[in-house]
Amino acid sequence: MKSVLITGANRSIGLEITKQLSKQGLFVYLGSRDLEKGNEVVKELNKDGFQNIKSIQIDVTNPDSILAAKNIVENEQGKLDILINNAGISGGQFPQTASDTSVKDIKDVFETNFFGVISVTQAFLELLKKSDSPRISNITSGLGSLTLHSDPSWKYYDFKSAAYGTSKSALNAYTIVLAFELKDLSFKVNAIDPGYTATDFNHHSGPGTVESAASFIIKHTVTDENGPNGQFFSNDIEDETGVSPW
Repeated sequence: MKSVLITGANRSIGLEITKQLSKQGLFVYLGSRDLEKGNEVVKELNKDGFQNIKSIQIDVTNPDSILAAKNIVENEQGKLDILINNAGISGGQFPQTASDTSVKDIKDVFETNFFGVISVTQAFLELLKKSDSPRISNITSGLGSLTLHSDPSWKYYDFKSAAYGTSKSALNAYTIVLAFELKDLSFKVNAIDPGYTATDFNHHSGPGTVESAASFIIKHTVTDENGPNGQFFSNDIEDETGVSPW
């Protein structure tokens, strides 16, 4: 049975990914900053018939928490097949202007959305390298696309954010570097945007569903040996490839 760790999985898109991968027969570590809340979610999932799910406490901004989670997975599985870096924060109120958004607010967002991903990825690389087909999916946003943000015809062109969007641009850049480093191994490392989805994250303002978002992420994560590496996929790209410009 393949194993997957999903950070920020106790609600919204992360929770839906958990459900869908559980149905596909994977063992899912449901990552949650609050273990008690995670355990409550797993209990409800079990009642609904979902199996092979375990809550694991992981705060992506806390090195000790990350190490403890890594040790649990290592002791129980010996390896990790899939890492989905889903945990993220918006940085609070919008708009986030370049002139007024405080350095502290920007740093707080980067701590989770960028440095947190790096910390978790580096900690779990050892276990991922023990898998026959390791996968790393960094959950990003179309708001991180510099190309689209430079195109006045893009439907979200006017929605600029000095903290959230820039953190996702940085994450995209890290994804490219990581994918390149691991390209000669069996890794597939990609950035995946679930699209503008109705979640607690945006006060349910998005037109997309969590079911569609999770399905899209899984489609571009659970791939065969010929799957893409170092790509940026977006559920908001309206063609069959789903490939987004960086």
